[in-house]
Amino acid sequence: MENFNFYSPTEFVFGKDRENECGKYVHKFGGTKVLLHYGSSSAKKSGLLDRVTQSLKKENIEFIELGGVQPNPHDSLVYKGIELCKKENIDFILAVGGGSVIDSAKAIAMGVPYEGDFWDFYSGKKPKEALSIGTVLTIAAAGSEGSGDSVITKEEGMLKRGASGDCIRPKFSILNPQLTCTLPAYQTACGATDIMAHIFERYFTNTQEVEVTDRLCEALLLTMIKETPRVIADPNNYAARANIMWAGMVAHNNIVGVGREQDWNSHGIEHELSALYDCAHGAGLAVIMPSWMEYVMHHDVMRFAQVATRVWGCQMNFSQPEETAKEGIKRFRQFLHSIGMPINFKELGAKESDIPQLVKTFGIGEGETGGFVHLKANDIANIYKIAVDASI
Repeated sequence: MENFNFYSPTEFVFGKDRENECGKYVHKFGGTKVLLHYGSSSAKKSGLLDRVTQSLKKENIEFIELGGVQPNPHDSLVYKGIELCKKENIDFILAVGGGSVIDSAKAIAMGVPYEGDFWDFYSGKKPKEALSIGTVLTIAAAGSEGSGDSVITKEEGMLKRGASGDCIRPKFSILNPQLTCTLPAYQTACGATDIMAHIFERYFTNTQEVEVTDRLCEALLLTMIKETPRVIADPNNYAARANIMWAGMVAHNNIVGVGREQDWNSHGIEHELSALYDCAHGAGLAVIMPSWMEYVMHHDVMRFAQVATRVWGCQMNFSQPEETAKEGIKRFRQFLHSIGMPINFKELGAKESDIPQLVKTFGIGEGETGGFVHLKANDIANIYKIAVDASI
């Protein structure tokens, strides 16, 4: 196990009707004038925004609204939010929505105290300060409610890039599983896929003797395998929704990734798909992650065989462990198909002819990525090619 520091300062406020307390927590963390940031009209139609604003009013906290965040959030709304916050002397951002809304809020929070272009933070610069952020989560997926990460799409060139820093970890996050019950089955499945990807990106590691976090990862994966079909069959199953919502946070606040090398190539490869086609991030991951697994499997067959036996219930073939590994990948793809996820380019709406463009915008040129397996441009192209005709 490698040396590590672990820091997760967010206060999680979990359970039914807890959104009615958000004003109290904004006050607790020093907010006096809030940017209320959200996505579509569903937050208003559902009455959620009314409950949130009533809670703010109860604490005598002023607020300004900025809606319109779209999936795969764009930089244009971030610029608008930064300008609005500076004009209105905002000192706290409250994100009401899923990962896209929270990521957009984080980008605005970094941009307000910064004299340059906020995109600098999505081009490698580390943020040193940001406005305080709180969240009211409405979809279990990205894990942004508990992480120091954010992903934004730059409209010029459609570049989807990430930024990280402890200063953008939410001060508090309200997690009410009831708020996810109205999600369509497809969005629920996309969220579940994203959660599983966050776990796998940590699971496939070159670090030896990390049994504790291996077992934590496996427990989370087993939870997702059990609970996702339950909520698709019964959207109002509160117990299953609660388990998924907490799993989504634990999967990405890095408690399951400490002390080990991680691999985020599947996320990076998928980002090019969702940037170009504006597909759901989870749907893109359903296409890319099993294809990545097939391509890199022989780097450490026993690690793939381990997850196949411990998570997917495969029988270990000691004489041919690669067969066990392949069966585990097959069962993962079958599971994704069973919950309504696409598994190849055609089902996602992607085109094989776009692979050269996808590789180019990935942006490594003659270099290579890091992680479990270092990838060059031709490797990334080959993973896309596997995804073109993938089947169960």
